Amino acid sequence: MSDDAIPISALQHWSYCPRQCALIHVEQVFADNVHTARGHAVHAVVDEPGAERSGTVRIERAMPLWSDRLGLIGKADLVEFEADGSAYPVEYKHGPRRQHRHDDLQLAAQALCLEEMTGRPVLAGAIFHFSSRRRREVAIDTALRGAVEAAAGAVRDLLSSPALPAPVNDARCRNCSLIDLCQPKVVAAKTRYHTLLDQLFET
Repeated sequence: MSDDAIPISALQHWSYCPRQCALIHVEQVFADNVHTARGHAVHAVVDEPGAERSGTVRIERAMPLWSDRLGLIGKADLVEFEADGSAYPVEYKHGPRRQHRHDDLQLAAQALCLEEMTGRPVLAGAIFHFSSRRRREVAIDTALRGAVEAAAGAVRDLLSSPALPAPVNDARCRNCSLIDLCQPKVVAAKTRYHTLLDQLFET
């Protein structure tokens, strides 16, 4: 694995907000809020590496993952291995299902890593929503595989860029733990001011 491997979590951060991704993975800043604190509590269940068996299924927790082809590295919350060696990744999330596919993208990236590591196809995985104590199965289909490859390329470009992406300044910001560090309203206002100023002098 090369030194410039991208954390799998960066794909989920990028999908949610490119500026958030850059702040975390380029600027190395992070802050907690109630949402991240709940996430940490949920992941405490699966963050300790270990293995167990349930019938013929071997369960691996906090399993290291990588893909040389995509340049990804990370870990799976939980992977279930059937007797024939086929893998089924499970990602733990504290909240309900989101409207967008940020979590599905992260799960699919784990699946592609497992395929490369095991030499076996991974056709599905699951998001375990801790609030409802239910799994939601996700098909690792062609569209989702393509989205992972596109996201990996976009994140690699983002991490090598000298400039931070502009803030989105929309509904996503309300739940973001980095809102005070990002200051989306202030930055967006300054950007708009300079745009208008440039337009004024152009005319």
